[in-house]
This record gives sequence, structure tokens and C-alpha cells, in this order.
Amino acid sequence: MTLNGWLQIAIILATVLLAAVPLGAFMARVYAGKHTFLSPMLSPVERGFYALAGVEPAREQGWRAYALAMLLFNAAGFVLLYVTLRLQGFMPFNPQGFGGLTPDLAFNTAVSFVTNTNWQSYGGETTMSHFSQMAGLTVQNFLSAATGLALAMALVRGFVRSKVGTVGNFWADMTRSTLYILLPLALATALLLVALGLPQTLLASVDATTLEGTKQTIVVGPVASQIAIKQLGTNGGGFFNVNAAHPFENPTSLTNFVQIWQMLVISVAVVFAFGRLIGDSRQARALLWVMGILLVAGIAITYAAEAAGTPMLHAAGINPADGNMEGKEVRFGLAMSALWAAVTTGLSTGAVNSMHASFTPIGSLVPMFLIQLGEILPGGVGSGLYGILVMAIIAVFVAGLMVGRTPEYLGKKIEAKEVKMAMLAVLILPITILGFSAVAAVIPQGLAGLLNAGPHGLSEILYAYSSAAGNNGSAFAGLTANSPWYNTTLGLAMLLGRFAYIVPMLAIAGSLAAKTRLESSTGTLPTHGPLFIGLLIGVILILGGLQFFPALALGPIAEQVMMLAGKTF
Repeated sequence: MTLNGWLQIAIILATVLLAAVPLGAFMARVYAGKHTFLSPMLSPVERGFYALAGVEPAREQGWRAYALAMLLFNAAGFVLLYVTLRLQGFMPFNPQGFGGLTPDLAFNTAVSFVTNTNWQSYGGETTMSHFSQMAGLTVQNFLSAATGLALAMALVRGFVRSKVGTVGNFWADMTRSTLYILLPLALATALLLVALGLPQTLLASVDATTLEGTKQTIVVGPVASQIAIKQLGTNGGGFFNVNAAHPFENPTSLTNFVQIWQMLVISVAVVFAFGRLIGDSRQARALLWVMGILLVAGIAITYAAEAAGTPMLHAAGINPADGNMEGKEVRFGLAMSALWAAVTTGLSTGAVNSMHASFTPIGSLVPMFLIQLGEILPGGVGSGLYGILVMAIIAVFVAGLMVGRTPEYLGKKIEAKEVKMAMLAVLILPITILGFSAVAAVIPQGLAGLLNAGPHGLSEILYAYSSAAGNNGSAFAGLTANSPWYNTTLGLAMLLGRFAYIVPMLAIAGSLAAKTRLESSTGTLPTHGPLFIGLLIGVILILGGLQFFPALALGPIAEQVMMLAGKTF
């Protein structure tokens, strides 16, 4: 590790905070239905959409109606994307002449982009036409991110409101999320990325003459527009197979800086918006402290592990100061590779600028564990906020048990129904990840996809199902996932990780909105101070550790022990 590396990390995180504060204030005004500087231009467009769709934005929904609207909307998006991918060969803007995807791959991909996972069992430049990339995948990048923001606002209203049976209007929340937040930011950053060297064209390829005088065909396409919303919406699905390690997706250290900033800014801003909407910014700062402490710890462990290298590299005579550069781009280096790996998995982005399978065992353990914690550090756009609020509900319940008092959070009593729904939500991840991984590790269809045996092979399986159920989408590499078994089971894991979590969360929102909001008393646990921050960190780590440590002990931890012993497998 170097001082220069830490300075780079600190500068990026500081610029995220500087932008997230005003953006959070803007988002709070948008979701409160107040006037913003974009209103004169976008309000007529918003009203036009409502008129065309027959939506009355002031007509609010209870949590069941909100959930039903969300499920139907996403089901329709899945069907449209699935049909588009299956009939790709008949669609326009297909200069490469690609045919339609197989049923299992189309299912996996459609589920992946609708659930904000963006797992890719294919190489983008060799599989997807421009039409599929633009009208299919990029559109879902906007809509899946807007869904996450809308759902977060529904839960926030549950805390803000008192004796009310509604949590908002899903259609209005979706429209405002897309029109006022995602679209302007994506447009601005796409233009910036084009200026920094990313292609944006409807051409399929260009020919170039190399220094040796031979002709090379270089694949291009509408890259910048997809990468902008891929990062802003914590989607992560790349235009090219190697994602942000590709020089056309991420050509320089400056584009690397911009894309890390893009990944973080909305997810952090929505926490500031939460503080404004509930009228207590201290609560938002407490959540950000929890997110920041755990994320920086993940960055530090990953950076230290990669900077230390491995005994085999040292034995081969490689300069120890270079660390473990296997699978990493020289133009980014160790610090930016470690930062990106922790950010993309602490979020639900899944984009990669280096290959996680080539990290040291401890270095690869951190990204996997950050996904398994629920991707709440700071998590996906919207999903990170409602994920950590569910954890906060469990934390105050634990505190209530210790002192023998009915727990409260943000003026709402946390009772049996909320705790049951919260536990139902958080149990989805271990059931899905460990269940599918256990089956894949013993059947021929699962073992057939492995590149490696032993602990590393188990890590390939465990990472894949963690990434799918956590709606992350990053790959450990090595696993051949484009098979009927993996395409189907990973698709099911994505569906469970997204929607089986959302519905209990919305039930919590509805229950809280119907309760009376109470003033804090002398017996109320302060949820903005160091005590609660420590309690929430402990709950997050204990839940993750107890659920996943046995599996991790057989995978990356066992691999680390073997590496230190000088053994290979």
C-alpha cells in the first residue's frame, strides 16, 4: 500500500460526498412533489406521461397495491425484454447479423436486467445487437434503478407518516425517479464519457492498421450511453465481455475516477434525501457512518491483501513492491482495483475493472462477503437504503430485547409484524445462496462449469450465487455459466433476491405508515449516536458471519491457508 494510493481513494470518496449532499436535497424535493430547477422544463413532460398512461399521481396506494403495481410493471418488462432477445435476428440495428438468444440464456438475461442484477452469461460484443443493447438492456438499466428508488421512498414514507394507509403512488415515483434523477445525470455523464474517449456510434466495427502493418477489426457501438446508466443505476452490465477492464468502456485513470464516482453518488445521495424527508439529518449521518466504516474496512483489507502479493509471486522473483497485479490493468493499479472491487460489491453494481478470481484469497473474500452482507454499503440506488433500514429495525429489536423495552425507530414502535417481515427478508439471501450452491457443488451439471477444483472451485460457485441472489452481477471468472443449469438457477436466484425481499419490505412500510408516530422519550434508544452505530455494525457483521462463515471457511479461507502453506490445488 502507498500514500499515493490512499490519497486517490480519499479524493474519490470526498468528491462523492461533496456531490451527494446537494443531490440528496434535490431528490428530497422531487419525491416530496416540490418545485425544482428542472420543473419548468420537465413538469409538462411528466404531466404528459400521466395523461397518456391514465395515472393520477395524487391518488396514492396502500402497500399491497403498490407491490402489485411494481410486480406487474417488472413482469411486463421481463416479457418485452425476453421477446426482444429471442427475436433479435429480426430486429433493426443489427449490423453484426446476430441471431436470437437460446431460451435459457434469454431467460437469464431478461431476469438479470429487470432485477438490476446485470449478470452476463454472454460476451456482449459477440452476442447482442445494437438494438438489444439500446432498446432492451439500457432501457431496463433505467427502469430497474428507478424501481429501487421508488421502493426506498415507499419505506421512508412508512416512517414519516402517521395513521395513514398509503405509501405513495408507484407510477409517480417511477416517473419522477427516471425523469428528474436518472435521465439528466445519465445524459450529462454520457457526454462526459464520450469526451473522455468512449465510443458512441451505430457502426458495428472499424478497421485499423497495426504497427506491424496488419489489419485489425475493432468492435464499437453505442457504448457511452449504456455505460453512463450502467454505473449511475448500479446496474453493472457492460457493453463488452470484460466490462470496465475494456479500454473502450474505461480507457484511462480519469474515466475510472468518473465511473467510481457515478457508482456511488446516487446511493449516497438517497441517504441524505432520507434525512431531509424524515426531518432529522442526524439519522442519515448515522447510517452513512455505518456504511462508510464497513466499506473503508473492505477497501483496506482488499488493498492490503493485493499489495502484499503471494508467496508464489515472491518465490518467482517478482518485485514484492508490485503486489499481486494478476488480472489487473496497469493503467489503474492496485489502489483503484481494490477500491473498485469493494465499491462495486458494497453497492449492487457488479461492474469490474479487474478479475476478482485473480485476487489473493483474502482479496477475493472481501467482495464476496460484501455482497453477502446484503449490499448495503451503501448498496444499490434505493435498494441500499431500504436494505440498511431493514437491518436498523433488527438492530433496535435486539436493543429492545436487551433492556426489556418495546423497540422504537424514528418514532415508530417496532413490533412482532415488522420483525417477522424483516427476518423473512434477510433470510432470503442465505437460503438462496447456500441452497443453490450446495446443490451445484454435488451434481454433474454444476461441477461441469468449474474451471478449478478444490476451494477455488467452491468459491466460483459460491460467488456466482451470491452475485445473483444479491442482485450484484459481478462474476468471479472461471465459471462457465452459459448452460441450462446455471442460466436457469441463477435466474431464479435473481428473482428471489429481488422480489422475495421487496414484498416483505413493503409490508413493513405499510405497517409503519398505519402506526402513530411517537415523540422520543427518556427511555428511547438514540439512533443517531455512536452506540447505535456500533450496534448496527455488529448486527450486520454477525448476521453475515453466522450465515456464511462455514461456506467461506471451505472456500477462500481454506485457499488462503493453503497458499500460506505453499500448496496448490
